[in-house]
Amino acid sequence: MLKQVQHEAGLERCAGEFLRPTTLQGHPESVFMDRQAIQERFGIIGGSQAIHNVIDRLRLVARTDINVLIQGESGVGKELFANAIHEMSARKHGPLVIVNCGAIPEGLIESELFGAEKGAYTGSVERRIGYFEEADGGTIFLDEIGELPLAAQVRLLRVLETGQFSRVGSSTTRTTDARVIAATNRDLAREVEARRFREDLYYRLSTVVLNVPPLRERREDILPIFEVYLHRFVQKYNSPGKRLDESARQLLLHYHWPGNVRELRNVAEQCVVLHRGNTLTADDIRPFLRGVGRGRPGELIPVGRLEQGDVAADGRERELIYRALLELRHEVRDLREQIGSLASGGVIPVHREAAERARVPEEPGRYVIVREADRDDYAPLIEDVPFEIENEEEATFTNGQTEEPRPVIEENELPTLEQAERQLIAEALRRFEGNRRQTAKTLGISERTLYRKLKEYDLES
Repeated sequence: MLKQVQHEAGLERCAGEFLRPTTLQGHPESVFMDRQAIQERFGIIGGSQAIHNVIDRLRLVARTDINVLIQGESGVGKELFANAIHEMSARKHGPLVIVNCGAIPEGLIESELFGAEKGAYTGSVERRIGYFEEADGGTIFLDEIGELPLAAQVRLLRVLETGQFSRVGSSTTRTTDARVIAATNRDLAREVEARRFREDLYYRLSTVVLNVPPLRERREDILPIFEVYLHRFVQKYNSPGKRLDESARQLLLHYHWPGNVRELRNVAEQCVVLHRGNTLTADDIRPFLRGVGRGRPGELIPVGRLEQGDVAADGRERELIYRALLELRHEVRDLREQIGSLASGGVIPVHREAAERARVPEEPGRYVIVREADRDDYAPLIEDVPFEIENEEEATFTNGQTEEPRPVIEENELPTLEQAERQLIAEALRRFEGNRRQTAKTLGISERTLYRKLKEYDLES
């Protein structure tokens, strides 16, 4: 047993750098804890190979003082892994200072991280100790490091390289012995290419990178995590026990979980609080899932299981595009049905002013509806509809007289918007003997719009 411990405490290579050997006295706890013990202690649930790889890598880096960059989508639990690294390290008796870089205003980020002297800026009425001073001898966890302004990145780089910094408003150099663990949901390599993140800082932070996979890339962990949260919330709210039927299990497995574990936790809590029965079905869970309830009642847009190894960005993009296309198909189908119902009912829009002159029954809106059966009674009114379109066919009129016959409209065939507008303008010009001001007033449009239409139709003559 002693030889095994000495071997594990010896010299190891990780991410291209040698990790410092540690003696048995004050040895980090990571040497003695196996993977299962780590998961039980820190609440890391999952039996997938992806999560096992993360834990194995975590055990190696925890025993050292090396900088760690944790990458993963929002909601995967990056803070949970940072806490595990700290607690399994030799610094576990020191402080763990958690800083959300995205939640601090840009003007205060440097004073928050490195401290400030009294009077260093407006409103600074007393000396402030920064987070790096608080984390001396322990660990500082910089969450959302990708949100850090460029000016603060320069000072952070100096701390990482030398351990030295100075408070805002002070020229005194101070030192700190704080291990840095950073986390981000951005692709920092792309941020470097876009010059939104310093390349030298990126390489300093990413000595070791832990990539925490999203739920959709470890679907075998979805049900165990969900059931654990169900059990916790049942006890917390003293609620009756809940069980998942097969339809609910399939729904949870095929949902894409954009919010990852955080979203899954919220769904489990809602199921416990808002559902009264003991059995959860797909219909019970569906209203709590983002984007699933937008289709027809009881209809779920399926998301197929990703193929083995297809965990890159292009696979995720294909999944999202597939869902978007299916949702668009539903919307187009509904729109087609609405248009078909209007066409089958033979309805025609009539402008409100014209309808009032003909005493058509009052209806809300700018237009009223006249059925095809009553078209002859309201034929003069239909011509008064002020259509606004951009593409028209050519037709020439002279002094209100047409040189070309109007297009023939077959019986039961509605005119197109182009045909209706062309006929409407021609008829109005004829009635008012070319008076454009009166024509524009009657059509309910401005003279500028009428002049534009006349030019487009080549009716200026």
